[in-house]
Amino acid sequence: MSDLFSLSIVVPVWMEASAVEKTLGALQPLRAAGHEVIVVDAGSTDGTARLAAPLADRMVQSPKGRGAQMNAGASVARGGVLLFLHADTRLPSNAQDYLRAFVSSDKAWGRFDVRLSGQGAMFRVIAWFMNQRSRLTGMCTGDQALFVRREIFEALRGFDTLPIMEDIEFSKRFRLVSRPFCIHNPVITDSRRWEQGGVWRTILLMWRLRWRYWRGESPDTLAHSYRSDVRNAKN
Repeated sequence: MSDLFSLSIVVPVWMEASAVEKTLGALQPLRAAGHEVIVVDAGSTDGTARLAAPLADRMVQSPKGRGAQMNAGASVARGGVLLFLHADTRLPSNAQDYLRAFVSSDKAWGRFDVRLSGQGAMFRVIAWFMNQRSRLTGMCTGDQALFVRREIFEALRGFDTLPIMEDIEFSKRFRLVSRPFCIHNPVITDSRRWEQGGVWRTILLMWRLRWRYWRGESPDTLAHSYRSDVRNAKN
């Protein structure tokens, strides 16, 4: 492990054969520096696990659901810092330097700024608002590559196994311990969700779901609404 801190990167995947090699390939310098990469598959049938295995230190099987998958990865992690990375998100090349600064801080957890992969100006606007909202409210999303000190994660029992909004629920609890450590150098997240669903349609959908969540609606109901809207956008 690194002489300053030890990092475990947990990557939850399901049916990500088209993206997983690129994501994990970008993590190989961190593995070479002594940090570990843990991939948690939820029963993919498209070869995701086979493609991921040579590029990971550990492969874990878990029930489907990011919260459950990330908890499963954390349960076998050896690092003092846990970083949760979506399969369509890439860390900046100097992420290790910023995470060292986090370890030296008094913060319990944190996240990166985000940049969307799409080239249009609207994608830059979306990312700017995501980052500013997060900075102002202390609420962070999984697209921003959440990271946390292992002992804090264990003390607060990790992620809730919700079908949706597990990152928002995580932020609500963990910001009671500290405000997030915000890294300005961004991760790059695939913009396919906005491209496939339509930019404005996707923005309105996510804000509507968050508003309903804040009003106390069941995450199961919200997940059903989300899946229905995604299906309608494809048709």
